[in-house]
Amino acid sequence: MPRSGAEARRRLQQAALELYGERGFDQTTTAEIAARAGVNERTFFRHFPDKREVLFHGEADLRAELAQTVTEAPDGLQPLDILLRAFRAVERILEDNRAFAEPRLQVIAQTPALRERELAKSASIIDAMAQALRQRGVADRLAKLAAQTGWATFHQAIQDWIDDGSQSLDAHLLQAFEDLRALTATALSAEARPAG
Repeated sequence: MPRSGAEARRRLQQAALELYGERGFDQTTTAEIAARAGVNERTFFRHFPDKREVLFHGEADLRAELAQTVTEAPDGLQPLDILLRAFRAVERILEDNRAFAEPRLQVIAQTPALRERELAKSASIIDAMAQALRQRGVADRLAKLAAQTGWATFHQAIQDWIDDGSQSLDAHLLQAFEDLRALTATALSAEARPAG
């Protein structure tokens, strides 16, 4: 039996991932997850309110850390540069949990209820980052756009990292933001050309 709360939580997450992969999310019960993890169902509910949250543990900490890093970024940076700095500050969380990241994304992609939860969690993080940008004096419209665009770019980097583990998440993150800048520059230069 796990001796610490963190160990029990990790075992429950691993058990859930295995069972979701084997049976599917909908066919797996919290009792089965607890049994596979070697704990009772009461222990499951001490750590997670429901079987969806097993895959989203740590979201509140991630949201808080991103917002704080945006708030504390040095003056003079553009919104996307601030967000890149924030994403780089939290990438260690993902790097440390790489073995969990890939199967987690697969389970979410295959399960409508989990995709819905993922969208809600993402919206909460985007709102927190936009609010932190607003507190820095970024206009509301631009803060929302930057937060949404930054989050999408961050997710692209994560997917690239999962697909190609030969490079670090940081390398993929820097590349994704470079691609975003190139895409934006291309769009702006095309707009500036006179019509033929």
